[in-house]
Parts: sequence; structure tokens; C-alpha cells
Amino acid sequence: MTPHSRQQSIRGCCALAAAASIWGGMYVVSKYTLDFIPPFTLLWLRYVSALLVLYPLAARLRKKPFTRADQMAFISIGFVGNFVSVGLQFVGTRLSSAHNGAILTSASPAFILIFAWLMLGERLTARKLLSVILASIGVIIVVGWDSGSSGGWQSLVGNLALIGAAITWALLSVLARKFSATLPPLVITTGAIFWAILMTTPVMVIEWRFLPVTGLTNPVLWAAVLYLGIVSTAGAFYLWNKGMSMVEAGTGSVFFFLQPVVGAFLGWLVLGELLSSSFFGGGAVILLAVLIASWRSR
Repeated sequence: MTPHSRQQSIRGCCALAAAASIWGGMYVVSKYTLDFIPPFTLLWLRYVSALLVLYPLAARLRKKPFTRADQMAFISIGFVGNFVSVGLQFVGTRLSSAHNGAILTSASPAFILIFAWLMLGERLTARKLLSVILASIGVIIVVGWDSGSSGGWQSLVGNLALIGAAITWALLSVLARKFSATLPPLVITTGAIFWAILMTTPVMVIEWRFLPVTGLTNPVLWAAVLYLGIVSTAGAFYLWNKGMSMVEAGTGSVFFFLQPVVGAFLGWLVLGELLSSSFFGGGAVILLAVLIASWRSR
């Protein structure tokens, strides 16, 4: 590996780690916000505020009109990742348990390895497989398995939605890697969010018939919405797409496992949730897996 490619790999790993850490902290803010705003309405507000920040920046990078292939890239990523995956994650977490949500959505890296092999021709190396297996074990140690919960059909539907979220997020990551060859990550993120807004709007309107929106005069609530839109959406999605464009998809996938670790730590720091010894043991296993995934031989 040349010094330039090694430096690029390090920068890509840092971007992925930052994105996963931001998403880990997002759950603390979302836990407060969803008490007032239903899921798809919050999703719409996130994307609109993110687009207001990203569009002026992306417009500077646009040097020629978008082709039909470019628009299809935006629609594909916006539908698969920003609309379907995040939407399923909201629905699944609402219907199932938090433990199942953390475990099932953390299955994304395994699916990323498969999609990267099928769509990008990346090799399934022993290092990648070992890192995903270790990280999976670490997540189970950290969050445990909520085997005592029995939510009937709602829990079953929720778990299926969470599995769907994991699969579609993996597809998003591989598509971002694929289209980054012709489009800057910032442009990809902006175009995908634009189409996600159009897709989310009718679902949001239907949602209003069943779930009310409250607390709109609360300035703290709007600050939380802006954080979710600007930091967790505009910033984190850009960092994730940027990182996936700089490292192999199979390698970058392991950084997704940092999300539940950061989320658990901030839950302890901000919400006063208890951290057990399993958090530190599982976190150490996950960090080891990340180091294995990011290690590059000469």
C-alpha cells in the first residue's frame, strides 16, 4: 500500500467512526423528540433541515447537469437508505424491544459483506469475516438479548422490520461506494435526501390521521430536531458516504458496530442509565474488531 492510499484509508476510517458515533448519540435525542413528534414526521423534518444545509454546499460542486444515471443514483440511495431503511428502523424499534433493535440492526455489516461481494466484486477475506464475527459477539455482549419480552404479533412485525432495516442499510452502503466513482459523496448525500423528502411526505400526511404532533412551541424540541437534521443527518450521512468511498465496503462496514457502544455510553452519561461490566467487555471486543478491519498490511 502506498503512503497516499494508506492516508486515505485512515481518513476514511475516521469518517466512518465519526458517523457511527453520531448515530449512537442520536438515540438519546430521538428518545426525547419522539414523545412529541411521530416517526415519519420527525424523519421529514430531519431531511428538510439537512437539505437546507447541504444544498448550498453541494451546488458548488455541480460542474455539469446531472445525467439520467445520476438521478437514478439519487433515487436509489434515497429510497433504499433514507426512506426505507430509516423508516423501518423507526417502525421496528416502536413495535419491538430496544434490545432486539440494537442487535438486529447491527447485522448490517454481515449483509454489507455479501452485497459488496455480489455487486462490487470485493473478496470475502478471512480478516473481514473475523472482524464481523467478533463485532457481532461484542454487540450481543453489550446489549444482551431481550428473550423475556413477548409482544405477540407486534413484536414479530417489529423484528421483521428491523431485519429489513439492516438489509436495506447494507444495500445503501454498497450503493454509496458504487456511485462514489462518478459523484462526490456530498452530492450523493444531498440528492438522496431530496428524493427521500418527496417519498416521506405522503407517508407523513397519512401518519397525521393516527398520531398527533405536539409540543411545537417548545424551543428545546426544535433544537433537538435541528440537531437530528444538521448533525445526525446532514453531517453523519455525508461522513458515512465519504468514508465508504475511501475504504472497501466490507472493511468500512465494521465501523457500524460503534453505534450501540456510543449510544449506551451516552445513555449512561445523559440519561443516567446503568452501565454493567458487559458494556466494557463487549465494547472492548467491538474495538478489537474495528482495529482488525482497519488494519492494512504493507
